[in-house]
Amino acid sequence: MNHATHTEHFANFAEFYPYYLSEHRNLTSRRLHFIGSLGVIGCLAMAIATGVWLWLPAAVVCGYGFAWVGHFAFEKNRPATFRHPIYSLMGDWVMFSDICRGKISL
Repeated sequence: MNHATHTEHFANFAEFYPYYLSEHRNLTSRRLHFIGSLGVIGCLAMAIATGVWLWLPAAVVCGYGFAWVGHFAFEKNRPATFRHPIYSLMGDWVMFSDICRGKISL
């Protein structure tokens, strides 16, 4: 697979997602991303259920915190969030969905 560099541009998310997956090959990293995404859902649910909106920044810290530990400690790469923030966020949720549906191993 040809890995994109930080100078390459993607015409659309369909072009970006294979690159995104190539940056998430490590099983522990994928697990940390999954846990972070579950944490985001939990924090959002708590914000809605309690009306305590401080759960919203907690959701951001939870989601990115787990993911970035996965990248820096296990993948040994720089998160795509820094170069492609929107596509990266979309990739997080598509990968989460793919894991839930058994398309990607956890």
